Amino acid sequence: MIENDDRTPLPRDFFDRPVLDVAPQLLGRTLQARTAGGTVTLRLTEVEAYDGGNDPGSHAFRGPTARNAVMFGPPGYAYVYFTYGMWFCVNVVCGPEGRPSGVLLRAGRVVGGEETARKRRLSARHDRELAKGPARLATALAIDRSLDGTDLCAGTASPLALLAGVPTPADQVRSGPRTGVGGGGAHQPWRFWTDGDPTVSPYRAHAPRKRRP
Repeated sequence: MIENDDRTPLPRDFFDRPVLDVAPQLLGRTLQARTAGGTVTLRLTEVEAYDGGNDPGSHAFRGPTARNAVMFGPPGYAYVYFTYGMWFCVNVVCGPEGRPSGVLLRAGRVVGGEETARKRRLSARHDRELAKGPARLATALAIDRSLDGTDLCAGTASPLALLAGVPTPADQVRSGPRTGVGGGGAHQPWRFWTDGDPTVSPYRAHAPRKRRP
C-alpha cells in the first residue's frame, strides 16, 4: 500500500470544475472497486480529458443519448461504456450538471487486491500490466455497465469509489495528445500521466479504419 494513502472520499465539488482542471489532479488518487469477487484498489497514473460539446472526441459531442446520459447529470458519477464489442471503460463525470464532460481513467498501479486482479487479468505478464490501459483497468476491477451511474463520492457505501490517495506532484505530471483520437480533437494535449511510471500505457495515434474494396 502507498505510504500516507488518504482513504477519504473525494468530495462532489472536486469534480464540479472544468475538466482540464480535474484531470491532472486525479493522478495519484485511489480508485477502489468492491464486488462479489473481491476488492481491488489502484493508484491512478494516466487519464484523458473529454470536454463534451466542445470536443469532437467526446461521446457527448452530439448531445444526450441512452448510452451517455450519465455524462449530463451531476458530477462525481461513473460513466461506463462498452467498446469494440468486447471491452468496458470507465470515466468520471465532471463540471456542472447539464454541461457534459468527463475524464477517462486510462491506467493505474494496483496497490490492493493484487491476487484478485491477477485472476481477472490472466494474460498480464507482470503486475505493472494489470491495469495498463482503460480496458485492462476495467477488467482488473470488474467494472461493467452495471456500474454506470455509480456515485464515486460515496466512499465505502459505493461499489466504486474515488478516494483522496496521494496526489501526484505537479512537477511529475506530463501531458500530450490523447490516444486514438482523430478529427478535430487529435492534437489536444488532454492526456495526462505520471512521468516515468511503468503502468502508463503506450501512446498510439489515431488510425483511420480502412474501407473494404
